[in-house]
Amino acid sequence: MVRCFLIHTVCPVSALSAGESRLLYSRMFGPDEAVLTEQHRELSPEERRLLRKEKLAVVARQVRSAVSLTREAAGRALVEAVPGEEALVLQEADSGVMRLRAGDPFNEEGSAVWLAVHSLAFTLVCEPHENLLLAEGSLRSLSRHCLEDLHLLGQGSEVLLKSSRVDVLLSRLLPHGQLLFLNHRFAQSLEKEVAGYMSK
Repeated sequence: MVRCFLIHTVCPVSALSAGESRLLYSRMFGPDEAVLTEQHRELSPEERRLLRKEKLAVVARQVRSAVSLTREAAGRALVEAVPGEEALVLQEADSGVMRLRAGDPFNEEGSAVWLAVHSLAFTLVCEPHENLLLAEGSLRSLSRHCLEDLHLLGQGSEVLLKSSRVDVLLSRLLPHGQLLFLNHRFAQSLEKEVAGYMSK
């Protein structure tokens, strides 16, 4: 099962310092047990929300560091993306998996599968026993839909204003945080359904 899905920045943004990452969208799946310890269960709903937000920000910073290291090791410079070339940019995207130890930031161990496309990163945090190849395939599909249907690479595109559309994508492609094994026919019908909704 997937614990959460994140969209965040991995390149410097003018309002942020060099090492920071801005969390643009997040969605948690399942109960709070993986996030909250016994001592945190008595917190108010607002305090719980802030604690969850901080834990997700920790994951975003860790992924940002991994992306920076990957790009430095490959010696690739970041080239400005042109809207309409989403498929090409997605093929050249950096990707990786990192282990999240218990207590850093969640109570239980997990894995973070990430895909960095230009200045954005898409991240799935999964339970440790999850099929990581299936998670990567689902993440690539989600990322492709976000980039193509929501035009996230365009100038002034605001993920924050398109969160309801991202929610619909997640409900179709990752229902309740469950990774789906898709055969060709089911994948095509799912693609048509998503395309129909996004064209509205």
